[in-house]
Amino acid sequence: MSVWRGLGIYMLEIILHICEHSLLDTLKIIPFLFAVFLFIEFVEHKGSDKLGKALTKLGPFGAVGGALLGCVPQCGFSVMAANLFSGRLISMGTLVAVFISTSDEAIPVMISQPDMIPSLWKLLLCKVIIAVIAGIAVDVAIKIFFKSNEEEKPFEELCSHCGCGHHSIWYSAILHTLSTALFILAVNVILSSAIEIIGESSLQKVLMTDSFLQPLGAALFGFIPNCAASVILTQLYVDGMLSFGSVVAGLCTGAGVGIIVLFKSNKKISQNLIILGILYVIAVLSGLVINFIV
Repeated sequence: MSVWRGLGIYMLEIILHICEHSLLDTLKIIPFLFAVFLFIEFVEHKGSDKLGKALTKLGPFGAVGGALLGCVPQCGFSVMAANLFSGRLISMGTLVAVFISTSDEAIPVMISQPDMIPSLWKLLLCKVIIAVIAGIAVDVAIKIFFKSNEEEKPFEELCSHCGCGHHSIWYSAILHTLSTALFILAVNVILSSAIEIIGESSLQKVLMTDSFLQPLGAALFGFIPNCAASVILTQLYVDGMLSFGSVVAGLCTGAGVGIIVLFKSNKKISQNLIILGILYVIAVLSGLVINFIV
């Protein structure tokens, strides 16, 4: 009986240690998260409509504008881009550029840890370059190999999926901060538990930490249409379990809920699947090349 009691006490100590460590790590980043999200909400509420209209006027340079616009760390612009594409107001290349450059909650998570700032700038630069090249290449390929005579009228309400305008920026910032912080806490608990239970070396094998094929799995994981994917990928990179090329690959496919909106608003399912295929191939190739170079 004393053996079982001792085992129970030991397990309880491990659980408390994991929870305490994860909670402290999460509490440290909440002020940074709130500051970042408050700024994001201000930009989104005051300037997203103007940015969206500007994007439709860029024409052949839409991929460049889309890549820069997607850098804003929230999935609102990927949702907007999906609606604009469905309304035939922007090209497929511009949509691909926005999706690739979108990083969702990855940027706030990395900003909240000052030692990751250098990696953040490298990440943003890589994603913008990849997005611009991919977006232009897609548009050029479509012009060369495909011709469309379809005349389609644009949607009147392209941002009907976003309900951000119904609340103040303070409310939205607090809500985003709490939801992201809770998710980071959950991720920290899960990762800490996994490391404690199966060991760090075993976990790294599961994540193919030392494999050059890691970007394949990371890019596939990035398709999860939720900020969860970007948070997990970023946290794994911060913890040293994902290579830089792999986190780039995962975040290149991590367009957040923009993918859901694309399938909901664009009725051409085959076209949507082609877009996903393009994103995956570009993400994997980019991750493999970056890992080879770095």
